[in-house]
Amino acid sequence: MSETDGWLAPEEPEEARTLYESVGPSAQVVTREVAKAMGFDREEYRERVTGEVVETARDALFASLLEVHDGSREDFEGWREGFSGEVSVMGSENVDRVVWHAFDGEGVAATYQNEPEAARGTLRRQAFGRLYRPLFDGDGR
Repeated sequence: MSETDGWLAPEEPEEARTLYESVGPSAQVVTREVAKAMGFDREEYRERVTGEVVETARDALFASLLEVHDGSREDFEGWREGFSGEVSVMGSENVDRVVWHAFDGEGVAATYQNEPEAARGTLRRQAFGRLYRPLFDGDGR
């Protein structure tokens, strides 16, 4: 039986856009607090904490909250049989565990043997880049 980690699981592009926008203020707060902890004064903050820096924080925050399913290869194959979209799988076919995420008719998966946290992190970055980034950049869907 698979487990679920994370809580962002948008079903439609508009929902994903709304959720992505909703993490923006949190990304700004996190960025400001990290800069403060690093000892940035006002001038250094204005100079170094650009819109691009805050956007990167928003991207990372959104990706880190994505819902990921983690299960045996059999769990994954069972899910995949019922999924009508295309699924990109990274990793080896010779390992026992798989993590996966799907959005808007596409899925990504990564196999792993021992390090579930690393696999989840890798999968979230891949899911963000492949499934969400084109949507947020206005290039797709």
